[in-house]
Amino acid sequence: MNAIFAYLFIFAGLTLLFKNPELFLSTVLNGAQKSATLCLALLTSYALWLGLVSVWEKCGINEKIAKFFKPFLRKLFKTDDDASLTAISMNLSVNLLGIGGAATPYGIKAAQLLDKTENAEYSSALLFVINATSVQLLPTAIVGVRASLGALNPSDIIFPSLLSTIFSTALGVILIKAVFAIKEKRSAKNPAPRPAFIQKTKAGVR
Repeated sequence: MNAIFAYLFIFAGLTLLFKNPELFLSTVLNGAQKSATLCLALLTSYALWLGLVSVWEKCGINEKIAKFFKPFLRKLFKTDDDASLTAISMNLSVNLLGIGGAATPYGIKAAQLLDKTENAEYSSALLFVINATSVQLLPTAIVGVRASLGALNPSDIIFPSLLSTIFSTALGVILIKAVFAIKEKRSAKNPAPRPAFIQKTKAGVR
């Protein structure tokens, strides 16, 4: 992906350089200035919320959040592993604040822990889908981008974003449950054959 963007930038830069050399330098500098402004806006937004998350962890609020979410997540992810549920709870709570980058470490930790549980395939797939559908209540990163670009009302996307994330997340969860329900029915109708040495052992016992 980095190579593709690099080729596109080189091609666009050379095209502009040959067609309008006077405009090339001003365009590059203007783009660099906007990029720096955007990065600064995102940096301040992430610093604020990451600092809040750090305070949560030191004050034990993350444990209370995990305790609040655990009964629901236990049924949704079909696991009783407390460590996995705690990591999922933190991943979702940070995602709800709209800072997906900060939620990534919790998501990775949750995925590693879920791989060791009984329903690893189902729970890992569900975790991936929920993160991919970008479940969030406050799209703080997007609001920060809109503010840095001079939007008159940067927060006016909160309600539409909330509706879209509810729809996409609910649809993703429904599809995951439907797919795994079909897989369970197929595996029940066509059980996997037992290894030959087990069949021979049973035959010898008889």
